[in-house]
Amino acid sequence: MNIGIIGSGHIGSLLAKLFISAGHQVSIANSRSLQLLATLAAETGVMPATVEQVVVDKHVVVIAIPEGSIINLPRDLFNRAAAGTIVVDTGNYYPEVRDAQIAEIDNGLTESGWVSQKLSIPIVKAFNNITAWSLETRGLPPGAPGRVCLSVAGDNTNDKRVILELIDQIGFDGIDAGTLADSWRQQPGAPAYCRDLDVSAMTTALKYAEYTNILQYRMNAMTEAKRAVEEAGSLAAAVANSGKPGR
Repeated sequence: MNIGIIGSGHIGSLLAKLFISAGHQVSIANSRSLQLLATLAAETGVMPATVEQVVVDKHVVVIAIPEGSIINLPRDLFNRAAAGTIVVDTGNYYPEVRDAQIAEIDNGLTESGWVSQKLSIPIVKAFNNITAWSLETRGLPPGAPGRVCLSVAGDNTNDKRVILELIDQIGFDGIDAGTLADSWRQQPGAPAYCRDLDVSAMTTALKYAEYTNILQYRMNAMTEAKRAVEEAGSLAAAVANSGKPGR
């Protein structure tokens, strides 16, 4: 497939490498400059692009930027995308740590539901509940014991099937986690978030998440992120060490 990635941080860069290793063609854009992508291009064969270019003629576009940065994307960006392009949000909302307060999410809208509203497109939620370290190191062949499972939420069954196949190709099991409205089950702090669970354990974690605990889940995640920042001495170092607040 022809895949575009918006964001060249830990998750975006790793996904680019993994997708290329799986045989796909990948373009990547960031918010700084094309020159900063030169090293990644030399190492992996990824093609640097502008944000406007990276959505054109793609089968899949992965948004791998901080959730709060969604508002900085052009509102008509995906008018350039081909019909049927699958758009994946990998982001996580970390108010007080990285993101400005987002009232709609604070009032109960799912994080990727908010992204869908802001960009006026359907969204698939995936790759948000694994750390950068695990994404880089824990991929295994199909059927291997202890293979980590990633959950995928969205409203289009075919779109989810495509992303689940991608997940399998890069070394992980996948599970359909329901609609985009169900994606709170894999948001920060929830039982299914960044725990390197196998299929059975992931199924259980998604099932037994409590909607009434969403705020507590988020507070727990922020506490953990703040602790990581304090221990690392900077947000950038914390992102590199934990992967959690940096997607």
